[in-house]
Amino acid sequence: MAHADKGPPNNPIAAFFKIEGTPIAFVFLLLVLLFMLTAPRAFMGFRVYMSFMANVPPPMIIALGLTLVVVAGEMDLSFPSVVAFASYVFCALYQNYDMTWLALLAALATGTVMGFVNGLVVTKLGIPSLIATLAMLFLWGGLVTVVSNGASLAIPDIEGELIHSVFAGRIGVFPVQFLWALGVAVLIWMVLNRHRFGESLLFIGDNLKVAKVVGIAIDREKIKLFTLMGLLSAFAGVLLTMETTTYFSQAGMGYLLTVVAAVFIGGTSIFGGAGKVVGTVFGSLIVAIIEAGLVASGVAGFWTRFFIGLVFIVSVTMNAAIEDPDKVPLLKDLRSRARR
Repeated sequence: MAHADKGPPNNPIAAFFKIEGTPIAFVFLLLVLLFMLTAPRAFMGFRVYMSFMANVPPPMIIALGLTLVVVAGEMDLSFPSVVAFASYVFCALYQNYDMTWLALLAALATGTVMGFVNGLVVTKLGIPSLIATLAMLFLWGGLVTVVSNGASLAIPDIEGELIHSVFAGRIGVFPVQFLWALGVAVLIWMVLNRHRFGESLLFIGDNLKVAKVVGIAIDREKIKLFTLMGLLSAFAGVLLTMETTTYFSQAGMGYLLTVVAAVFIGGTSIFGGAGKVVGTVFGSLIVAIIEAGLVASGVAGFWTRFFIGLVFIVSVTMNAAIEDPDKVPLLKDLRSRARR
């Protein structure tokens, strides 16, 4: 299968960099050192790190779910609206009925149902997932805007509740939600690398015909996949709401580029059949530190998306070239010319 290595390299340095996530972790450390030089006042202290550890968990959790989706050769662009819908359900139930834990369960259930519907649209209507979930992005987003009358909700009193301490509190100065994100990362790694469901996703993404031959129920597995993606997006929405104590209908839209970028910057194959969960974790951290570092270095904020997009393109190209140089037409052309 596409994700399998061909054995350990003889060179110990090469062997080290073959460990999952090592190259991207190295890039992350280089960026930290770079920003320590360009913005020492911010990056020599701990506050900036605590700040983005508080803010990075929601997009990281979504990116971890999206990693599984991409591994299966699919795409889900509906997650910003799932984030917003889960956030609305949680805020509305807490604000109007003083619910806490039931509001959490309702929000998670909402995201799960939305993911299940996404899976049905993809598998039963036969619409490519990129198009189907783009449509669902607008459908769910429009629905939550209608239900909420386009108004935002504020729940500042949640900060005094136990549920807030559990999901968005601090251990000293360390954000609890970052621990939740790491926990989700471990879970997703186990699913992908140690569970039959993950093995099925790898088969589906690598070779759909082979997956059918070995008896994998493809539609069922894809529905489970999109359902899990909905659940994780809803959980991210709840964490976002806990941190900001607010809901607004565009709450998840800011994650669209950063989440997709984190997955591919982390090394997950754009062609499916291979995924790097640890890479996604560091991809999320890289996106966050680029945003924080550029602003702290005095670069205008609107440049951040430009640089993230640039890193995105370079990362996808490099990963494709490493996997198979012939998949990059420019490299294929250069190689053919070199042979002449």
